[in-house]
Amino acid sequence: MAENRNKLVHTFGALADLGQEVANKNNFQETIRTSLHLILGSLGIMRGGVARYSRFGHEFNMLAVRGLGDEFPLSLGLCYEDERQFLVNGLHPIDIARAKVLPFFQVYDRTFESTKLELMMPLVIRDETVGAVFLGEKATGDPYTSYDREIICAMGRHIGGAIAQRNMLAELERQASENRKLYENLRTTYKDTVKAFAAAIDCKDKYTEGHSVRVGKYSEIIGAELGWGEEEIEGAAVAGYLHDVGKLTVERKIINAPYRINAKESAELNKHPAVGYEILLPIHHPYTDVPLAAKYHHERLDGHGYPDGLYDREIPYIAKVVNLADSFDAMTTDRPYKRRRPAGEVFDDLRRNSGKQFAPEIVAAFFRGILKELDGESKDKRFRKLLGREYMESEGLAPMLKNSLNAMTPTSPLTMISLD
Repeated sequence: MAENRNKLVHTFGALADLGQEVANKNNFQETIRTSLHLILGSLGIMRGGVARYSRFGHEFNMLAVRGLGDEFPLSLGLCYEDERQFLVNGLHPIDIARAKVLPFFQVYDRTFESTKLELMMPLVIRDETVGAVFLGEKATGDPYTSYDREIICAMGRHIGGAIAQRNMLAELERQASENRKLYENLRTTYKDTVKAFAAAIDCKDKYTEGHSVRVGKYSEIIGAELGWGEEEIEGAAVAGYLHDVGKLTVERKIINAPYRINAKESAELNKHPAVGYEILLPIHHPYTDVPLAAKYHHERLDGHGYPDGLYDREIPYIAKVVNLADSFDAMTTDRPYKRRRPAGEVFDDLRRNSGKQFAPEIVAAFFRGILKELDGESKDKRFRKLLGREYMESEGLAPMLKNSLNAMTPTSPLTMISLD
């Protein structure tokens, strides 16, 4: 009686240990190894193994073995009838010596006999085969009792549960990976579409070819220098690419006029921000501020911009970023009626209009980006590619930017407005 009681206590202890092992271990392989040792140790079994079922390979793949020797196969193939019968059998031990009617036990008869395996239990969890436990003879040489089989079933549920959980996590990871790839493909398609659209916008104006693309790249640089996140930076680039979409509705002769356009033509051209907003608003962009950038990228902090004459904080922040990028590109590219301005003159203009047309912290961020490249801190040469090497190597450019940044440092993060 005392022996049975001690055996019962030992078995329940092993079950508790196994349950805790499955619940707490993060290392799946270690969990299976420990589980095998617990089931063998609790019943005094000499040898055994735990396998995981692969429905793709139609095989049992050994995860942990003990005492089966180096020649024991790591994978055990199954036929359809094997799979069907194991599923019907459920979570119950099968006497290997009495089950040779199944192809599985016929194929591996010599292997099981040489390793003295006596029991094989399919691990069936929620009507799905997830693996199998193989058990050899008991150290005492005694046959397995009904009590032993119940214990094996109880432990098998824990082990099968661990494998099922691992399978579920692996499937979730696979689906998450596929979703990430799909998302990245969609993002790439969206970005490529935006760039193609930007190129189409610029094709209408033979004098400013590449303008929208450059504004997108400058906006992206500014966002990065402001410390924005990856998605915000990408949104800034898209806003830059599409800021002039409204020009598609403006007559080509106005856009391509080789002279300063008159008041009437200017009024027609100045409609493009509002038109761009109307074009972009119905589109479900990943970045909600894109239509606002198109509408307000010609607004000024001092209220002298258009189309609505907004002041400072009334202007969406993304529009302030695109405003600077757009203005900078206009000043640094040739137009039909004027050549691009010298670098020193352009940067002095940006500094002087900081707080009037441009937000000071955005100008400072832009200057920092350029200075990093001039000082060699940034290696990607973004500005050299956009402006040309000679323009970026203008004499005295780096000291002038440093002086401008020093002068702007005390500026409050709140935009300063000057109405002079």
